[in-house]
Amino acid sequence: MSVPDDWIVGVDEAGRGPLAGPVVVAAVVFDPTRPRINGLNDSKQLNAERRETLYARIVERALAWSIVSVDVDEIDRINIFHATMQGMRRALENAIAGLEYERCVARIDGNHLPKTLPCRAEAWIDGDARDRAIMAASILAKVARDRAMVALHADHPVYGFDRHKGYSTPEHLAALRAHGPCVIHRRSFAPVRQALEPAAPVCEDLFAPVGLVPA
Repeated sequence: MSVPDDWIVGVDEAGRGPLAGPVVVAAVVFDPTRPRINGLNDSKQLNAERRETLYARIVERALAWSIVSVDVDEIDRINIFHATMQGMRRALENAIAGLEYERCVARIDGNHLPKTLPCRAEAWIDGDARDRAIMAASILAKVARDRAMVALHADHPVYGFDRHKGYSTPEHLAALRAHGPCVIHRRSFAPVRQALEPAAPVCEDLFAPVGLVPA
């Protein structure tokens, strides 16, 4: 449990569900003595313009913050859950590196805590709708990942990453079927894995009726 003098460290991720691109994790430490940032919310409840505005305010006013990207190779190697846990641990460690660990309390969105954390930690289900530090972390992670996917679109324009950011939209699935996966697709995810499999050969029906040959 936290006390008034603690530094609360919000931790959240963006990009756990998409078929392509990294999962991005952010950690934000707010100093309780500094003015609050108005308008914080779960990043999913904010439009892109509002998230960008809040991103600038968060990095300016936070006592400390960190953004970590876990790439596709690591996601495929250890699975998305463990990759997310690794990213949360790294982001938290980076954010509090110059702080007194005993004063820090991490509030991590979700119902799991990464192993071997450097400070006290609490799992907050729906934390991005309940805690200001987690809201801030969700905004940093979302904005950073969206920017990364727009940049990756320039290298792989046929998939539309600038629009759907790697999520399994009809547009993305159609492009995946038409072009196959690229290097930033997560091959451990079923739709990508299926796109890699060769199509089954079409066989003639051996039991179809055979026409009579004229005498």
